[in-house]
Amino acid sequence: MTQAEQQIVNRVSFVGIAGNIILAAFKFFAGIFGHSGAMVSDAVHSLSDVFATFVAWLGVRMSAKAADKEHPYGHERLECVAALILGTVLAFTGVLIGYEGLRKVLAGNYADLAIPRAIALWAAVISIIAKEAMYWYTRYYAKILNSSAFMADAWHHRSDAFSSIGSLVGVGGAMLGFPVLDPLASAVIAVCILKVSYDILKDAISKMLDTSCGEEYERNVRDFMAAVPGVVRVNSVHTRQFGNKIYIDAEIAVDGNLSLTRAHDIASVVHDRVEKQFENVKHIMIHVEPA
Repeated sequence: MTQAEQQIVNRVSFVGIAGNIILAAFKFFAGIFGHSGAMVSDAVHSLSDVFATFVAWLGVRMSAKAADKEHPYGHERLECVAALILGTVLAFTGVLIGYEGLRKVLAGNYADLAIPRAIALWAAVISIIAKEAMYWYTRYYAKILNSSAFMADAWHHRSDAFSSIGSLVGVGGAMLGFPVLDPLASAVIAVCILKVSYDILKDAISKMLDTSCGEEYERNVRDFMAAVPGVVRVNSVHTRQFGNKIYIDAEIAVDGNLSLTRAHDIASVVHDRVEKQFENVKHIMIHVEPA
Protein backbone atom coordinates (compact mmCIF):
# COMPACT_ATOMS: atom_id res chain seq x y z
CA MET A 1 0.00 0.00 0.00
CA THR A 2 1.37 3.38 -1.02
CA GLN A 3 1.65 6.31 1.36
CA ALA A 4 -1.16 8.11 -0.51
CA GLU A 5 -3.45 5.09 -0.12
CA GLN A 6 -2.56 4.85 3.57
CA GLN A 7 -3.52 8.49 4.04
CA ILE A 8 -6.88 7.80 2.36
CA VAL A 9 -7.49 4.79 4.62
CA ASN A 10 -6.72 6.82 7.74
CA ARG A 11 -8.83 9.78 6.63
CA VAL A 12 -11.89 7.71 5.70
CA SER A 13 -11.62 5.76 8.95
CA PHE A 14 -11.39 8.93 11.03
CA VAL A 15 -14.41 10.48 9.30
CA GLY A 16 -16.42 7.29 9.82
CA ILE A 17 -15.53 6.78 13.47
CA ALA A 18 -15.80 10.44 14.54
CA GLY A 19 -19.00 10.99 12.59
CA ASN A 20 -20.70 7.92 13.99
CA ILE A 21 -19.71 8.67 17.58
CA ILE A 22 -21.20 12.17 17.31
CA LEU A 23 -24.36 10.90 15.57
CA ALA A 24 -24.85 8.02 18.00
CA ALA A 25 -24.55 10.33 21.02
CA PHE A 26 -26.97 12.84 19.50
CA LYS A 27 -29.51 10.16 18.55
CA PHE A 28 -29.34 8.53 21.97
CA PHE A 29 -30.03 11.91 23.54
CA ALA A 30 -32.86 12.63 21.10
CA GLY A 31 -34.34 9.16 21.52
CA ILE A 32 -34.34 9.23 25.32
CA PHE A 33 -35.46 12.80 25.84
CA GLY A 34 -37.68 12.72 22.77
CA HIS A 35 -39.41 9.49 23.94
CA SER A 36 -38.70 7.60 20.72
CA GLY A 37 -37.79 3.91 20.74
CA ALA A 38 -37.15 4.05 16.98
CA MET A 39 -34.55 6.77 17.49
CA VAL A 40 -32.84 4.78 20.26
CA SER A 41 -32.71 1.80 17.85
CA ASP A 42 -31.25 4.11 15.23
CA ALA A 43 -28.60 5.24 17.72
CA VAL A 44 -27.63 1.62 18.41
CA HIS A 45 -27.17 1.15 14.66
CA SER A 46 -24.90 4.21 14.49
CA LEU A 47 -22.89 2.89 17.43
CA SER A 48 -22.37 -0.40 15.60
CA ASP A 49 -20.99 1.68 12.71
CA VAL A 50 -18.13 2.83 14.94
CA PHE A 51 -17.04 -0.78 15.40
CA ALA A 52 -17.68 -1.50 11.71
CA THR A 53 -15.42 1.31 10.52
CA PHE A 54 -12.66 0.21 12.88
CA VAL A 55 -12.89 -3.35 11.55
CA ALA A 56 -12.81 -2.07 7.96
CA TRP A 57 -9.70 0.01 8.73
CA LEU A 58 -8.02 -2.95 10.38
CA GLY A 59 -8.92 -5.27 7.50
CA VAL A 60 -7.52 -2.91 4.86
CA ARG A 61 -4.32 -2.37 6.83
CA MET A 62 -3.74 -6.10 7.38
CA SER A 63 -4.63 -7.09 3.81
CA ALA A 64 -1.95 -4.69 2.52
CA LYS A 65 0.83 -6.66 4.21
CA ALA A 66 3.36 -8.10 1.79
CA ALA A 67 3.55 -11.83 1.14
CA ASP A 68 5.73 -13.79 3.53
CA LYS A 69 6.93 -17.36 4.05
CA GLU A 70 3.70 -18.48 5.74
CA HIS A 71 1.45 -16.53 3.35
CA PRO A 72 3.17 -16.65 -0.07
CA TYR A 73 0.02 -15.46 -1.85
CA GLY A 74 -0.37 -12.38 0.32
CA HIS A 75 -3.03 -11.31 2.82
CA GLU A 76 -5.82 -9.91 0.60
CA ARG A 77 -8.42 -12.28 2.04
CA LEU A 78 -8.20 -10.49 5.37
CA GLU A 79 -10.42 -7.84 3.78
CA CYS A 80 -13.03 -10.55 3.27
CA VAL A 81 -12.67 -11.53 6.92
CA ALA A 82 -13.29 -7.90 7.88
CA ALA A 83 -16.37 -7.79 5.62
CA LEU A 84 -17.65 -11.01 7.22
CA ILE A 85 -17.31 -9.44 10.67
CA LEU A 86 -19.11 -6.30 9.48
CA GLY A 87 -21.95 -8.35 8.00
CA THR A 88 -22.28 -10.37 11.18
CA VAL A 89 -22.37 -7.23 13.34
CA LEU A 90 -25.07 -5.81 11.09
CA ALA A 91 -27.13 -9.01 11.30
CA PHE A 92 -26.86 -9.10 15.09
CA THR A 93 -27.86 -5.43 15.30
CA GLY A 94 -30.82 -6.00 12.98
CA VAL A 95 -32.12 -8.95 14.97
CA LEU A 96 -31.96 -7.04 18.26
CA ILE A 97 -33.67 -3.96 16.84
CA GLY A 98 -36.33 -6.04 15.08
CA TYR A 99 -37.09 -8.07 18.19
CA GLU A 100 -37.59 -5.00 20.36
CA GLY A 101 -39.77 -3.29 17.76
CA LEU A 102 -41.97 -6.33 17.15
CA ARG A 103 -42.31 -6.95 20.89
CA LYS A 104 -43.86 -3.52 21.36
CA VAL A 105 -46.07 -3.85 18.27
CA LEU A 106 -47.41 -7.26 19.30
CA ALA A 107 -47.93 -6.18 22.91
CA GLY A 108 -50.82 -4.02 21.72
CA ASN A 109 -50.53 -1.43 24.51
CA TYR A 110 -50.38 1.46 22.09
CA ALA A 111 -52.09 3.89 24.43
CA ASP A 112 -49.21 3.45 26.88
CA LEU A 113 -46.58 4.37 24.30
CA ALA A 114 -45.10 7.83 24.78
CA ILE A 115 -45.57 10.37 22.00
CA PRO A 116 -42.18 11.42 20.60
CA ARG A 117 -41.04 15.03 20.76
CA ALA A 118 -39.80 17.25 17.95
CA ILE A 119 -36.12 16.69 18.85
CA ALA A 120 -36.45 13.05 17.74
CA LEU A 121 -37.85 14.19 14.41
CA TRP A 122 -34.97 16.62 13.85
CA ALA A 123 -32.46 13.95 14.84
CA ALA A 124 -33.84 11.67 12.12
CA VAL A 125 -33.54 14.40 9.46
CA ILE A 126 -29.98 15.27 10.47
CA SER A 127 -29.02 11.59 10.53
CA ILE A 128 -30.39 10.94 7.04
CA ILE A 129 -28.38 13.80 5.56
CA ALA A 130 -25.18 12.97 7.47
CA LYS A 131 -25.26 9.23 6.82
CA GLU A 132 -26.04 9.59 3.12
CA ALA A 133 -23.09 11.98 2.81
CA MET A 134 -20.86 9.47 4.65
CA TYR A 135 -22.07 6.71 2.32
CA TRP A 136 -21.03 8.59 -0.83
CA TYR A 137 -17.75 9.72 0.75
CA THR A 138 -16.77 6.20 1.82
CA ARG A 139 -18.01 4.63 -1.41
CA TYR A 140 -15.90 7.05 -3.49
CA TYR A 141 -12.68 6.12 -1.72
CA ALA A 142 -13.61 2.42 -1.49
CA LYS A 143 -13.64 2.36 -5.30
CA ILE A 144 -10.28 4.14 -5.48
CA LEU A 145 -8.78 1.60 -3.05
CA ASN A 146 -10.82 -1.29 -4.53
CA SER A 147 -11.61 -2.21 -0.94
CA SER A 148 -14.47 -4.63 -0.21
CA ALA A 149 -14.18 -3.83 3.50
CA PHE A 150 -14.65 -0.08 2.97
CA MET A 151 -17.41 -0.73 0.43
CA ALA A 152 -19.16 -2.83 3.09
CA ASP A 153 -18.65 0.04 5.51
CA ALA A 154 -20.17 2.44 2.96
CA TRP A 155 -23.28 0.27 2.74
CA HIS A 156 -23.32 0.19 6.52
CA HIS A 157 -23.62 3.99 6.41
CA ARG A 158 -26.42 3.79 3.85
CA SER A 159 -28.29 1.19 5.92
CA ASP A 160 -28.11 3.68 8.78
CA ALA A 161 -29.58 6.35 6.48
CA PHE A 162 -32.39 3.93 5.61
CA SER A 163 -33.00 3.26 9.28
CA SER A 164 -33.18 6.99 9.92
CA ILE A 165 -35.81 7.30 7.19
CA GLY A 166 -37.78 4.63 9.06
CA SER A 167 -37.27 6.62 12.26
CA LEU A 168 -38.52 9.77 10.55
CA VAL A 169 -41.71 8.03 9.42
CA GLY A 170 -42.23 6.37 12.79
CA VAL A 171 -41.60 9.48 14.85
CA GLY A 172 -43.66 11.66 12.54
CA GLY A 173 -46.55 9.20 12.53
CA ALA A 174 -46.48 8.86 16.31
CA MET A 175 -46.54 12.66 16.69
CA LEU A 176 -49.62 12.74 14.44
CA GLY A 177 -51.46 10.36 16.74
CA PHE A 178 -50.34 6.91 15.62
CA PRO A 179 -47.94 5.79 18.39
CA VAL A 180 -47.68 2.24 17.03
CA LEU A 181 -45.71 3.61 14.06
CA ASP A 182 -42.68 4.31 16.26
CA PRO A 183 -41.99 0.65 17.25
CA LEU A 184 -43.18 -0.46 13.82
CA ALA A 185 -40.47 1.75 12.32
CA SER A 186 -37.90 -0.15 14.41
CA ALA A 187 -39.06 -3.41 12.84
CA VAL A 188 -38.80 -1.93 9.32
CA ILE A 189 -35.34 -0.61 10.15
CA ALA A 190 -34.33 -4.14 11.17
CA VAL A 191 -35.41 -5.54 7.78
CA CYS A 192 -33.29 -2.94 5.95
CA ILE A 193 -30.29 -3.74 8.14
CA LEU A 194 -30.64 -7.50 7.61
CA LYS A 195 -30.87 -7.07 3.83
CA VAL A 196 -27.62 -5.09 3.74
CA SER A 197 -26.04 -7.67 6.07
CA TYR A 198 -27.02 -10.48 3.70
CA ASP A 199 -25.51 -8.71 0.67
CA ILE A 200 -22.23 -8.04 2.49
CA LEU A 201 -21.92 -11.60 3.79
CA LYS A 202 -22.77 -13.09 0.39
CA ASP A 203 -20.08 -11.01 -1.37
CA ALA A 204 -17.43 -11.76 1.26
CA ILE A 205 -18.10 -15.51 1.24
CA SER A 206 -18.03 -15.55 -2.56
CA LYS A 207 -14.56 -13.98 -2.57
CA MET A 208 -13.33 -16.37 0.12
CA LEU A 209 -14.31 -19.43 -1.97
CA ASP A 210 -12.16 -18.70 -5.04
CA THR A 211 -15.26 -17.84 -7.05
CA SER A 212 -14.62 -17.21 -10.75
CA CYS A 213 -14.96 -13.73 -12.21
CA GLY A 214 -17.70 -14.90 -14.57
CA GLU A 215 -17.96 -15.99 -18.20
CA GLU A 216 -17.89 -12.48 -19.64
CA TYR A 217 -14.69 -11.54 -17.79
CA GLU A 218 -12.98 -14.78 -18.83
CA ARG A 219 -14.12 -14.32 -22.43
CA ASN A 220 -12.58 -10.83 -22.48
CA VAL A 221 -9.31 -12.21 -21.12
CA ARG A 222 -9.35 -15.01 -23.69
CA ASP A 223 -9.94 -12.62 -26.60
CA PHE A 224 -7.23 -10.25 -25.37
CA MET A 225 -4.68 -13.07 -25.11
CA ALA A 226 -5.61 -14.51 -28.51
CA ALA A 227 -4.78 -11.14 -30.13
CA VAL A 228 -1.17 -11.18 -28.89
CA PRO A 229 1.25 -11.90 -31.78
CA GLY A 230 2.55 -15.45 -31.66
CA VAL A 231 -0.47 -16.95 -29.88
CA VAL A 232 -2.09 -19.53 -32.18
CA ARG A 233 -5.04 -20.15 -29.85
CA VAL A 234 -6.09 -19.97 -26.22
CA ASN A 235 -7.03 -23.41 -24.92
CA SER A 236 -8.39 -22.43 -21.51
CA VAL A 237 -8.79 -19.56 -19.08
CA HIS A 238 -9.73 -19.96 -15.42
CA THR A 239 -10.08 -17.08 -12.97
CA ARG A 240 -10.54 -16.91 -9.21
CA GLN A 241 -11.07 -14.09 -6.78
CA PHE A 242 -8.61 -13.81 -3.92
CA GLY A 243 -9.98 -11.07 -1.69
CA ASN A 244 -9.97 -7.96 -3.88
CA LYS A 245 -7.41 -9.45 -6.27
CA ILE A 246 -7.72 -11.87 -9.19
CA TYR A 247 -5.61 -14.88 -10.13
CA ILE A 248 -5.70 -16.34 -13.65
CA ASP A 249 -4.61 -19.76 -14.91
CA ALA A 250 -4.40 -19.97 -18.70
CA GLU A 251 -3.21 -22.36 -21.38
CA ILE A 252 -2.07 -21.03 -24.76
CA ALA A 253 -0.82 -22.74 -27.89
CA VAL A 254 2.10 -21.46 -29.99
CA ASP A 255 3.84 -22.77 -33.11
CA GLY A 256 5.40 -26.09 -32.14
CA ASN A 257 8.44 -25.41 -34.31
CA LEU A 258 9.48 -22.40 -32.26
CA SER A 259 12.44 -22.64 -29.89
CA LEU A 260 11.77 -22.88 -26.17
CA THR A 261 13.20 -19.40 -25.73
CA ARG A 262 10.83 -17.89 -28.33
CA ALA A 263 7.80 -19.69 -26.87
CA HIS A 264 8.76 -18.40 -23.42
CA ASP A 265 9.08 -14.87 -24.77
CA ILE A 266 5.54 -15.02 -26.20
CA ALA A 267 4.18 -16.29 -22.87
CA SER A 268 5.99 -13.47 -21.06
CA VAL A 269 4.42 -10.87 -23.35
CA VAL A 270 0.96 -12.35 -22.72
CA HIS A 271 1.64 -12.37 -18.97
CA ASP A 272 2.77 -8.74 -18.83
CA ARG A 273 0.02 -7.40 -21.08
CA VAL A 274 -2.78 -9.16 -19.19
CA GLU A 275 -1.56 -7.92 -15.81
CA LYS A 276 -1.31 -4.39 -17.22
CA GLN A 277 -4.65 -4.41 -19.05
CA PHE A 278 -6.94 -6.06 -16.51
CA GLU A 279 -7.42 -4.26 -13.23
CA ASN A 280 -6.77 -6.15 -9.99
CA VAL A 281 -5.04 -9.11 -11.66
CA LYS A 282 -2.33 -9.99 -9.17
CA HIS A 283 -0.84 -12.86 -11.16
CA ILE A 284 -1.46 -14.95 -14.26
CA MET A 285 0.03 -18.41 -14.64
CA ILE A 286 0.49 -19.40 -18.31
CA HIS A 287 1.02 -22.94 -19.59
CA VAL A 288 2.35 -23.18 -23.17
CA GLU A 289 1.35 -26.02 -25.53
CA PRO A 290 2.63 -26.71 -29.07
CA ALA A 291 0.00 -25.91 -31.72
